[in-house]
Amino acid sequence: MTVSSKELMNMVVTAADDKKASNIVALDLNNISLVADYFVICHGNSDTQVQAIATEIRKQAHAAGATIKGIEGMDSARWVLMDLGDVVVHVFHRDEREYYNIERLWSDAKVVETV
Repeated sequence: MTVSSKELMNMVVTAADDKKASNIVALDLNNISLVADYFVICHGNSDTQVQAIATEIRKQAHAAGATIKGIEGMDSARWVLMDLGDVVVHVFHRDEREYYNIERLWSDAKVVETV
């Protein structure tokens, strides 16, 4: 079963929302970057919540048959980066998200989802 990048992005947003992630934003990078079709950015308020969000996204991606190319940052839980191919997920700790503000770096991207 092949999952489209838009379906995968929607699944990631739903999984993050299920674990009460804050300020979930999905950016459409089509025609802007070759890195990915979508970035999903969210944050948790504690290390434990950041890990729970990332774990739920990983679980749902596996259930959907998506390939996870890599996950970094689970141990420190300050900024977990998940490469799902056409969808790249950034799960921040609240303090780190405010500091890095990567939405500003991709301000040319269209916001397709906010929760």
